[in-house]
Amino acid sequence: VQLQASGGGLVQTGGSLRLSCAASGGTIDNYAVGWIRQAPGKEREFVAAISWNGGVTLYGDFERGRFTISRDNAKNTAYLQMGNLKPEDTAVYYCVANESPNYGLGYRYWGQGTQVTVSS
Repeated sequence: VQLQASGGGLVQTGGSLRLSCAASGGTIDNYAVGWIRQAPGKEREFVAAISWNGGVTLYGDFERGRFTISRDNAKNTAYLQMGNLKPEDTAVYYCVANESPNYGLGYRYWGQGTQVTVSS
């Protein structure tokens, strides 16, 4: 399955963005979908993940309720709603998929990233 992330951009501190992850070449019905980010000069960091049916959601510790992950299997798409954005959220956000969700970087499928830049 191929993953295409979109929705990144430039936003001011306190603003919101919704990232989308569209799958092609297969369906995401059987996969957990997640987001991993990488800020300049830093290691990749787990952001959020959702199980195939949405029954399980996982979030990174830094989010403190600011982000919400969701999915629409009928549209073969997953989403990451980000609110109250901070400059430290600036990063490339990667859409990922795996048989099951996990808090780490152990995802089998990776899409290209979408850049999120939060200005102060």
